[in-house]
Amino acid sequence: MGASSDIAISDPRFERDNLRQITVISENLKGRGDISVFVPPGHDYESLPIVLLLHGVYASHWAWTHFAGVHLKAMAGINEGLLKPMVLVMPSDGLWGHGSGYMRHKDQDFEEWIISDVINAVTQSIKETSSRSALFIAGLSMGGYGALRLGAKYGNRIRAVSGLSSMTDARQLSDFSGDDLTGLLEENSTELSVFDTMLKYRNILPMIRFDCGTSDPLLEHNRVLHQQMLTHHIPHAYYEFAGSHDWPYWEEHIMKTLIFFNEQL
Repeated sequence: MGASSDIAISDPRFERDNLRQITVISENLKGRGDISVFVPPGHDYESLPIVLLLHGVYASHWAWTHFAGVHLKAMAGINEGLLKPMVLVMPSDGLWGHGSGYMRHKDQDFEEWIISDVINAVTQSIKETSSRSALFIAGLSMGGYGALRLGAKYGNRIRAVSGLSSMTDARQLSDFSGDDLTGLLEENSTELSVFDTMLKYRNILPMIRFDCGTSDPLLEHNRVLHQQMLTHHIPHAYYEFAGSHDWPYWEEHIMKTLIFFNEQL
């Protein structure tokens, strides 16, 4: 078990590839939530940087590790000296419908689950982290939307943000999901757009980068966001690479995000 009766954590005897599994009882979820955590080996680490990696629709906490092998890439990057040791934290989105958008919905708050519950569970149960750990956030597709929006909103806590193939507005969820989004959109109506959220919180924005594949159906949305940010003089880095909206693209390019975060340390 973990640091409290509300946290269960995997037994190190049965863990593989430096991956730990955490289940948390969350008031924000009105139930349990799952988190996969990559912890680099080493006995003297403390207050390591925390990188939150958010998944897209249809998936859950295991997606980044079992579709992209991100933990293996991070370990290789650390061993090669490309990355400083860092902890990768990969939570479920809360498992509402096809995807929660990492927003509030009725009596569940998927935003607070990420920003409060997940971070608290990790710092309580992973001794290599603490409240002093630098925070970063990234994600793909719906997770890219969550990362860009939450990174902008909580820039006083999050040092840098990165989005891969990101939705740029919550209304784009309807292109990937058959869920009734009426309530979700109404409850978050003032912060549906990544750009509007950035304008609202522009005084605390962290370092921002995002990228998209040139064959991605979200490419034009990403180009519009890039131009909006240029017009309003919001510092950022934007890249386009060959590829589509799929795991081969995210597997190939996630290291660029980790290296970007590493550069902010």
